[in-house]
Amino acid sequence: MTQRTTPPFRADHVGSLLRPRELLQARERKQEGQISELELRQIEDHCICDVVKMQEDVGLQAITDGEYRRSLWHADFLRKIEGVTVLEGLAPDAGRAFQGGDKHLQRSPTRFQVTGRLKRARGLETENFKFLNSVTTRTAKLCIPSPSVLHFRGGRGAVDQRAYPDMDEFFADLARVYREEINELAGLGCTYLQIDDTNLAYLCDPKMRESARKIGEDPDQLPLTYANLINECIKSRPATMTVCTHLCRGNFASAWVAQGGYDPVAEVLFNELKVDGYFLEFDSPRAGNFSPLRYLPSGKRLNLGLVTTKSGALESADDLKRRIEEASKFVPLEQLGISPQCGFASTVLGNKLTVAEQIAKLKLVVQVTREVWR
Repeated sequence: MTQRTTPPFRADHVGSLLRPRELLQARERKQEGQISELELRQIEDHCICDVVKMQEDVGLQAITDGEYRRSLWHADFLRKIEGVTVLEGLAPDAGRAFQGGDKHLQRSPTRFQVTGRLKRARGLETENFKFLNSVTTRTAKLCIPSPSVLHFRGGRGAVDQRAYPDMDEFFADLARVYREEINELAGLGCTYLQIDDTNLAYLCDPKMRESARKIGEDPDQLPLTYANLINECIKSRPATMTVCTHLCRGNFASAWVAQGGYDPVAEVLFNELKVDGYFLEFDSPRAGNFSPLRYLPSGKRLNLGLVTTKSGALESADDLKRRIEEASKFVPLEQLGISPQCGFASTVLGNKLTVAEQIAKLKLVVQVTREVWR
């Protein structure tokens, strides 16, 4: 059995990487008006070149920009869409939103409101992709938030009824915006796109399902609604573009939001969602067991997120091999690969580990794939 030459690769990663101090300081200086937008971008360029080299040195075939130009994994992308308003800040009960991190963590989940007709007046990630693609000879991988993010937390109440009296029109416009972006990315040479959809994993948690009911949504119907939405977004992509989706249960400064196995969404996720591959979180019991993988059809690939990004403790290679063997009882080994369970820095804060620990985990992913798939 050989290593793959097309994505998703046997050894892959979800996307975001810890920001260097130089970049964090530059962002602070930009916020204080000490440097310009152009000066910040030049520093970002330099830091991205460094993190690209790190990934290449580790042995990865898919290379991201670490999401170094973003402050939040989803907000910086979605706020570029006309008609979208991003709501951030604190909330009295925000400490209950994220679990497993610092006790003083009081940041409320970012929320989105649709205040007008959706329009893509400019590229959302096109310029960023062009730069990334120009500084690596390997496969440039772009990660973008799922369109479902604009709907899940607020439902009908987060979409202005004057702009969209009919929700079908909202979903149609949202898919069109994504199609326009994806088509332009394809024209620029993007062959590997990852759509990050936390909401499908959230719908595995009974508490999150109840929250969906409270805003008037049916948690049994939402997985298919979101699968159809993503399908509309990617339906015109060229055959040269691989599209994968990543699911996790929250990732903010090593904290998490939801828990529960993939059983409630597995059939729709694997058989209705028309993507080429999956990155699924399996680093802790919160994600359940491997049995839902039995629904994965033969034509699709799946990377097991076995290496946690929430702590610096390095997993045992033997333990990872054992878990891969366990998963192969449900999915042929040929269809599998491994990766970290999520990004290392879904926000500029990053998770609670060091850059050296991050690199050690990426090296471990590459090492294990070489030993398992030879």
